[in-house]
Amino acid sequence: MGARKTAGARKTAAALGAVLLTLATAAPASAAPADELSGYRGQELTWSACADPDLAAAGVGCAKVEVPLDYRNPGGRRIEVAISRKKAAEPGRRRGVLLTNPGGPGGDGLFLAAKLADQPIARVYDLIGMDPRGVGQSTRLSCRYPPTPELTTRPPEAELPLWTQLARDTETGCREAGGEFRRHVTTMNTARDLDLIRSALREEKISYVGYSYGTFLGAMYGTMFPDRLDRSVLDSALDPRKTWHQQDYDTLGAFKANLRQWTEWTAARDGTFKLGDKPEAVRAAVERIAAEVQRRPLGLLTEVSAFDRTIGNATRYRRMWADLAQAVRELLTQAEGGAGRTAGGDLAAAGAILHAARQQVTDGTYNSVVCDWYWPQAVNDYLADMRQVRDTFPYADAVNFMAPKNCTFYLPRDRMTRIRPRAYPTGLVVQSEGDTQTAHANGVAMARHQNARLINVRDDGNHAHYGIQGNTCVDRLVNAYLLDGTLPGPRVDCPGVDKPKDIPPGSVRAKSTVDIPATGDLVAIAREIVARDLVRGQR
Repeated sequence: MGARKTAGARKTAAALGAVLLTLATAAPASAAPADELSGYRGQELTWSACADPDLAAAGVGCAKVEVPLDYRNPGGRRIEVAISRKKAAEPGRRRGVLLTNPGGPGGDGLFLAAKLADQPIARVYDLIGMDPRGVGQSTRLSCRYPPTPELTTRPPEAELPLWTQLARDTETGCREAGGEFRRHVTTMNTARDLDLIRSALREEKISYVGYSYGTFLGAMYGTMFPDRLDRSVLDSALDPRKTWHQQDYDTLGAFKANLRQWTEWTAARDGTFKLGDKPEAVRAAVERIAAEVQRRPLGLLTEVSAFDRTIGNATRYRRMWADLAQAVRELLTQAEGGAGRTAGGDLAAAGAILHAARQQVTDGTYNSVVCDWYWPQAVNDYLADMRQVRDTFPYADAVNFMAPKNCTFYLPRDRMTRIRPRAYPTGLVVQSEGDTQTAHANGVAMARHQNARLINVRDDGNHAHYGIQGNTCVDRLVNAYLLDGTLPGPRVDCPGVDKPKDIPPGSVRAKSTVDIPATGDLVAIAREIVARDLVRGQR
């Protein structure tokens, strides 16, 4: 996981182990017997053109599926789940439906029926998108968010109580605005909704493609309804054995690995960037800039949090490495008293774009579903970890991952159903080595736990690959599986498409095949990365 854990974190881990043992042996709250859901299963769907003009133009239809608010009381309040459908282009070859989920949790997913329509699977599957319960065109879950105080990447002691109060106030606002509905917006109920969608579509089984958090939802569906799942692709996966917050430590480790790899790449090209020929020297240059911008602005770079966030987020994407190194070179020149160009403004703008893209799941669903997992309640343990990260690795808003969240103060509800080893046909897991939204270790763990085949995307920071990033290797392997059931070996490598600029290593500038990059490219690349995002949120 990178940094050594604090004593507080070790105590939390010990307590967590006892709690997880209890949860693993306890039965989850049961839903209604299947016959009590017969009215839902037999419902007739009314299809019409989607309200989204892009979906309508793509020939995608939309409908609403009624599901119970509370599966233990199916005769009570009903809510709606919106779904979309792109019918199979070759009905004579049709092999069923393929349901999808983009992640989040809380991501609206109607668009996926059109997004995957240019893949060959669209010839034989009806592609089904959905807005899960609480989201988008489905019955929405509200959350009243408190005003956000000014929070920094290197918080002084006086700021730490603000993080705790924000988490507490967020939980209060979400609980009051969400009411009874919020208790029922869970991964387990969303999996039950998937099965009612299957029934309403008159299908015996579904195939499934899930991205990010959608991988956990897919594994949950396979656990709860193993006889109903056919082929499954889990792209950019969570670890089914760990809590949400435990995986925050894996995310921190991924950020650290990406920064280390960028410093190694940059040091090997000292003749171009002149930041030192050792990774330690490049890291020292970054810290020199951070120290100076805390004293005074460096051009348009006026505060250290913007710099920290950009360093952490940009080092994830290999195609940003050269531009980032050039921006750091220019900022270092300014920090040492020389003249610089506009690197500070470009760096801050690119960082703001990437940072904002991770924050935009804003309805109440995210802050409800992540509370399915166990969250430690000892606030002092969170604060101890925040201090350690602040002092050793403040980049990429790492302090935020260690901070208490609203779920720290969430009242108990249904226990999480434990993901069991696969009892359905062998599926695929796709995972890239540089992803920070779902760290590489998490995807490897999902593949191992589910005995799935792993498509490992080498040296790539992208998140969500199949049909999204233009990786022909990934698309070919996934399509062969979904179309014909062809499985790759237990682990197969695909080259990444997220590649750094072609600047050869060495100390002689003339070896480079490109000019020194303009730092303005940082902004353009950041916009291109965000344009490919399926969901604006952490996972």
